[in-house]
Amino acid sequence: MIDYDRFTLDNGLRVIVHKDITTPLVAINLLYAVGSKDENEERTGFAHLFEHLMFGGSKHYPNFDDIVEERGGELNAFTCNDYTNYYISLPLSELEIGLKLESDRMANLIMSQKSLDTQKNVVIEEYKQRYLNQPYGDVWLLLRDLSYTVHPYKWNTIGKDISHIENANLDDVKAFYNKFYMPNNAILCIAGNVETENVKALCEKYFGNIERGKDIQRNKTKEPIQRNSRELRVERNVPQSVIFIAYPMSSRLEKDYHAFDLLSDLLSSGRSSRLYNSLVKEKQIFTEVNAFITGDADNGLFVLTGKYRDEDSKQEGREALLEELRKVTFEEISEYEFQKVKNKYESTETFSQIKALERAMNLCYFEFLGDIEQINKEVDSYQSLSIEHIQNIAKETFVEEKSNTLYYEAKI
Repeated sequence: MIDYDRFTLDNGLRVIVHKDITTPLVAINLLYAVGSKDENEERTGFAHLFEHLMFGGSKHYPNFDDIVEERGGELNAFTCNDYTNYYISLPLSELEIGLKLESDRMANLIMSQKSLDTQKNVVIEEYKQRYLNQPYGDVWLLLRDLSYTVHPYKWNTIGKDISHIENANLDDVKAFYNKFYMPNNAILCIAGNVETENVKALCEKYFGNIERGKDIQRNKTKEPIQRNSRELRVERNVPQSVIFIAYPMSSRLEKDYHAFDLLSDLLSSGRSSRLYNSLVKEKQIFTEVNAFITGDADNGLFVLTGKYRDEDSKQEGREALLEELRKVTFEEISEYEFQKVKNKYESTETFSQIKALERAMNLCYFEFLGDIEQINKEVDSYQSLSIEHIQNIAKETFVEEKSNTLYYEAKI
């Protein structure tokens, strides 16, 4: 059980306090409800660009990294489709400086042409290195665009096209900051050996005077039900051909999310899994095979992928993957196998909550989703699933007309 207190400042900043007497550190996690899905399709990549800009310094603290590291701390951030997350881990005695840093860049971020040009170059190089010049780097650029027709999940957090970042100007950046980097669009969690009243006083002191932003009109675009299968075939300079098959699945907010997650674990969790035993060990069609979910706040994807052993095995690869889907959907699943997967999830979940920083991140995340108490219900949500339920979900999902197949083939 993860205990927490919550309060909201007058400017809309939501604050969560989690007391942990076992750690000498304090975790400061700040989630902004802005991800790539909040971007204009003609100007993508801004959420990720801003993650970099937020480390460029603020009015009173021009160098975040040095200040934190000098005090024995660590800091970093990440951007996803749904939100951007910033975190700092410091000795408990340095809590106040951590809050000063976060409040100052929320209110007084330095946005100069020099800072913008520097971070644009960093992001452009990242785009080239990770997505264009790395083997298999553009897979998700292709697969998302294939699997979504209107929803903004159709582009990656890095952006739809590198030109969108190249052409970003200072006015664009300032408008993005003023719209999304506001206290009423943020969730702050403090985790450590702290008292709620003390944290509340510090938050009032450092965040209370930041002006509330305008209420944000969200992009509510909903992906239509897919009624026809899609496929894309590309050739690349890669050592092995790979196949990806993606199916639309529920959002993170729906109870069926847990069923999809267990289905993916039944298929490919470890070397004793169905896909590995059947398609790697026995039939030797693939050298690597996997099933996973994207876990997005809106409707995500259930993905199967396999890296072919050789060119001759490409002919039977897709059908072999679909056959494993048919088995998990229509054939008997033993209670032993099902419980084993549930228990493995519970073990993984328990270990993932060991550090205060990880608990702080998860508390912010579930608050962002709209149900913070779900953090204490997750294990029950999985353990209560029945075999019948997940097979019913599989029957509805794993149909040909809902499939999106990417043939990512090595040039011969």
